Amino acid sequence: MAFPPAASMLLTLLLFVSSAIAATVTYDFNVTWVTAQPDGFSRPTMGINGQWPLPHITATVGDKVIVNVVNGLGNQTTSLHFHGLYQNGTPHMDGPVGVTQCSIPPGGSFVYEFNIEQPGTYWYHSHDQGQYPDGLRGALIVNDPDSPYKDEVDEEIVLTLSDWYHDQMPGLLSHFISYANPTGAEPVPNAALMNDTQDLKITVEPGKTYMFRIINMAAFAAQYLWFEGHTMKIVEVDGIYTEAAEADMIYLTAAQRYSVLITTKNDTSSNFAIVGSMDQDLFDVVPGDLNPNVTGWLVYSESAELPTPAFVDQFEPFDDFTLVPHDKLPIFENPDYSVQLDVKMDNLGDGANYAWFNDITYVRPKVNTLYTVLTSGDLATNPEIYGPHTNPFILEKDQVVEIVLNNMDPGKHPFHLHGHAFQTVVRSEEEAGSYVANETFPETPMRRDTVMVRPNGNMVLRFKADNPGIWLFHCHIEWHVASGLIATLIERPLDLQSLLSLNQPPYTTSPTNASSALPIPQSHIDVCKAQDISIAGNAAGNSKDFLDLKGQNAPVGPLPKGFEAKGVVALVVSVLVAVAGMGVIGWYGGLDRKGV
Repeated sequence: MAFPPAASMLLTLLLFVSSAIAATVTYDFNVTWVTAQPDGFSRPTMGINGQWPLPHITATVGDKVIVNVVNGLGNQTTSLHFHGLYQNGTPHMDGPVGVTQCSIPPGGSFVYEFNIEQPGTYWYHSHDQGQYPDGLRGALIVNDPDSPYKDEVDEEIVLTLSDWYHDQMPGLLSHFISYANPTGAEPVPNAALMNDTQDLKITVEPGKTYMFRIINMAAFAAQYLWFEGHTMKIVEVDGIYTEAAEADMIYLTAAQRYSVLITTKNDTSSNFAIVGSMDQDLFDVVPGDLNPNVTGWLVYSESAELPTPAFVDQFEPFDDFTLVPHDKLPIFENPDYSVQLDVKMDNLGDGANYAWFNDITYVRPKVNTLYTVLTSGDLATNPEIYGPHTNPFILEKDQVVEIVLNNMDPGKHPFHLHGHAFQTVVRSEEEAGSYVANETFPETPMRRDTVMVRPNGNMVLRFKADNPGIWLFHCHIEWHVASGLIATLIERPLDLQSLLSLNQPPYTTSPTNASSALPIPQSHIDVCKAQDISIAGNAAGNSKDFLDLKGQNAPVGPLPKGFEAKGVVALVVSVLVAVAGMGVIGWYGGLDRKGV
């Protein structure tokens, strides 16, 4: 199609302006240990460039982001995941270890490079060894010059929430997944934080409208949040603009984000509390010395007192299911592919408690799932090559995919999907049991990338398979990620072979690869080779016969037949009592009994 000269000049000018506005934003991150005491307790913490809290990653829609990571920890591997970014065209930059990359070993370096075309509130965190609760997590903000709310906002403020542990994750995880914890009771946090501190003060000016970008970076605890004396206007969740909705209190599960507008008062004589309160329903046992709350203040006047928050009789948060996306995307009807996932917790032969989808607990494969796709040719569409313990599902181009999730556990679970935001078309009440397909669907369902299923309830999620990649679907309680509550969605594997190329002798990728395929960066290959991890083959590392899975990583064997979880509990208690009894006998036998 030919354009008139004037139109051609205008198009050229627009392209020039667009390229001039877009920027390359580069961050050099050296991940090291630092000492931090956000709640007064000093402990080793994962910092970046010698600092903690971590720096924000900030970009504008259209920018290219480059993050150069050096692992200076010395004693742990690591990775980074950019939570909520779809990584369209760059699925190898998603970050989960064993899925799209090998871990970055101590002393190793790794380059993440991707374009950002989605505005909103996101965050970045480690996706290796359950380590981000040790501090490796920070805000990621994508500014939008075309925001539908830009004319209403005077200033933006990032507000993070999190739980905080005094002990480090390796020790906590070792006890959590062990015979000593047969019920799978998750470690309870020692404190709640707001912007990685307590007693936060946010100075505000009268008569202004602030957009608070709120991120829950917790390992475990959801939080209720409210601003005393002020009403929030919700305008975004998880990167999706919404029709404005007023709320007095919101509820953020681990990994969820909200942007809310708050207009300050004209009177500057008083300050107002900001309160975050951890959801104690998640905790098996609430320690007597736990303060579940964290308080900050909107400071209108430095000379006015900082008030103690008012007592709240009950929590009544806004129901995010009622939100309507600003773009009013209609419901995806008539799903092409339905995936049913049944959640449960159960014990294996080592006596530890694990998390399961459809009686499968996730185990990391020997070869990154992405590299299995890139080295398997036409077999990439066969789920068998990825191993049963990765819980793989193959998605075809432009399918409307439906996930039916039945929570057969008495706990709440926040589920997150990499590579997509999903429509939440059903979310049941507590104790509703499994989904029975008798619901009336909303015409324009709420979309986000993390949503909570209620205890013994169900939910139905839908999205379109329009983004080739290897995308995890998992609970974002970090304890449950570690214990296996993960499924792997392998989206358009043959298209992935045309998008990406290993090009590493002696391995060659599928002949379907186009010459324009992006090469996997050398830093990605180097971290695998440094740890003797294969970059070709099936889940067992077999690159000669992709259907031969002998030697694959596998979970612990099952409990002996007829041995139930309550039997494990009884056995553990018996052993502990016996050990205590032997200790008493030893103590008594060692006493000096002269004169008795």
